[in-house]
Amino acid sequence: MNPLKRLGCRRASVLGLLAATVLVTPGTATAAPDTPDTPDTVRASTLGAQAAQSGRYFGTAVAAGRLGDGTYTGILDREFNSVTPENEMKWDTTEPSRGSFNFGPGDQIVNRATSHGQRMRGHTLVWHSQLPGWVGSIRDANTLRGVMNNHITTLMNHYKGRIHSWDVVNEAFADGSSGQLRSSVFRDVLGNGFLEQAFRTARTADPAAKLCYNDYNIEDWNAAKTQGVYRMVRDFKARGVPIDCVGLQAHFGAGGPPGSFQTTLSSFAALGVDVQITELDIAQASPTAYANTVRACMNVTRCTGITVWGIRDSDSWRSGENPLLFDRNGNKKSAYNAALTTLGGTPATTRSAPDAAALPSRYSWSSSGPLIAPKPDSTHNIAGIKDPTVVQYNGKYHVFASTASSSGYNLVYLSFSDWSQAGSATHHYLDRTAIGSGYRAAPQVFYNAPQRLWYLVYQTGNASYSTNPDISNPNGWSAPRNFYSSMPDIIRQNIGSGYWVDMWVICDSANCYLFSSDDNGHLYRSQTTVGQFPNGFTNTVIALQDSKYALFEASNVYKVQDSNQYLLLVEAIGSDGRRYFRSWTTTSLAGSWTQLAASESNPFARANNVSFPAGSWTRDISHGEMIRAGYDQTLTIPSCRLQYLYQGVNPNAGGDYNLLPWRLGLLTQTNPTC
Repeated sequence: MNPLKRLGCRRASVLGLLAATVLVTPGTATAAPDTPDTPDTVRASTLGAQAAQSGRYFGTAVAAGRLGDGTYTGILDREFNSVTPENEMKWDTTEPSRGSFNFGPGDQIVNRATSHGQRMRGHTLVWHSQLPGWVGSIRDANTLRGVMNNHITTLMNHYKGRIHSWDVVNEAFADGSSGQLRSSVFRDVLGNGFLEQAFRTARTADPAAKLCYNDYNIEDWNAAKTQGVYRMVRDFKARGVPIDCVGLQAHFGAGGPPGSFQTTLSSFAALGVDVQITELDIAQASPTAYANTVRACMNVTRCTGITVWGIRDSDSWRSGENPLLFDRNGNKKSAYNAALTTLGGTPATTRSAPDAAALPSRYSWSSSGPLIAPKPDSTHNIAGIKDPTVVQYNGKYHVFASTASSSGYNLVYLSFSDWSQAGSATHHYLDRTAIGSGYRAAPQVFYNAPQRLWYLVYQTGNASYSTNPDISNPNGWSAPRNFYSSMPDIIRQNIGSGYWVDMWVICDSANCYLFSSDDNGHLYRSQTTVGQFPNGFTNTVIALQDSKYALFEASNVYKVQDSNQYLLLVEAIGSDGRRYFRSWTTTSLAGSWTQLAASESNPFARANNVSFPAGSWTRDISHGEMIRAGYDQTLTIPSCRLQYLYQGVNPNAGGDYNLLPWRLGLLTQTNPTC
């Protein structure tokens, strides 16, 4: 969105030039809830999506240190609907010294999983290994009991409501033929009763979380260790000790699960607990072995999910045995297809793990008529409503937009449940809030999941933002703050006679990026880390450049759902002086862009590929935003059946640019690929 002071001269240079602003909103993949079995005809092409058809999950162990790897996160986002932190919740990380807790690494994983709609398994509260020395040296029972209870309570309270299942106690039973507890500081100082104490403390800390006992080498029903765990669970259930599930790690050799594996699962389930395969990996990843493991779970109703211990072979603690479903380059192995098919899914035949979903190379759209028009009042004599940004949240569309008048630009907010209600929705003028009056334009709204805070990004001559804990409260926005102390040097050096406009923020798992335009053929990109956001934007570069009107303004950047692909839209001015959108794709927000539908003859969205069933009320397809699949900082959109809220204007309108009657309409894709 261009500042008021120079709109007139822009209009003079190009026919019908309309200032466009860019908006952004985040999107998330939606978690599949526990649901009854669905018909056999429902077949998905990813592990998590197919497991969800029967109310199960298919998850993976995640390491915070790998979340900056695009291939790793691409597979994670596409394939898995459950996450277990590999090491980030273990005692040596979370409480390295007594009473001093470190939640940072765990928070990074939990916040990311939450924003992507993935359920969380907590791992692990009490374990004899990866235990800081100060715990292992305690010899007084009362001291150790207090330390254990405090650790459980503090950790569970911190993540309360965000963890589906907790491994309360891990690997407490000895290997071999004894069927008894192993020697550990907990057993040796507190006796066998430490397990019961841990589970009772955990139930008090978070009554809603499922409480699990987790162990390895308990998959063979005939093994003494399996029988020892079985006796403990049976005793707990008989005496009312809270236990909800048993986790079987399933670190198998090349032969896969023992022949009695399904018997083990069903026997534990018969005690009234869920069973979960929690750390699956199989040496050399035999397709048959993986199929047998998955089949055993599917045959037991209370086997609620499967977690593989890592994503690619190179991520595995057993990397030399290549035990996982994806090879070191992120490609699907034969074992992947076997696991998916056994779940009931249909493998995609042409895509390897990091490949993107197939966006079409040509687009066609149908447009609504004008849905949202200005609503002037005694203090707002508004001519046009422009630059919309929109998210769906809590059953409503939340729209923010610029209002244009002869006196300048400001921001407005409205919400409604259905597009049929958009025209009658109340307009809340944000110049009456802490955002204030003065030049405010081109908003973008998204929810920052790690911070649990809504952000409204807009231009004020600088790149500005406000925050709000409640998007539905128009009075809750903070006063404007700037991302930059001043215009970055590279923009100043290249902007020429243009203007710095249309700020857009999008984050991946590691970094946040701020895109902006200059009305002079340049798209700029700055970046900061997710942890530093909204501060620290540096490394401003030219991400894309073209002639002035071919790469004008109003950039949108989105993550394409269930893929490792991003979509860029930039508004251009055609040879007829009308606005339209070009498009590009990339697999990395910090990478280079490849043209998709990017010409006047093959545009992303232009009057020549839009039908107007209610009449051609506009020939400009200008500044707007996609309807996202979610609302978080990843700005995720579906890969097909797209919708785009945009600004249009009566083709016959003229006169003062600031009095042009911009209205908001909705495009719906008419050539979806799904």
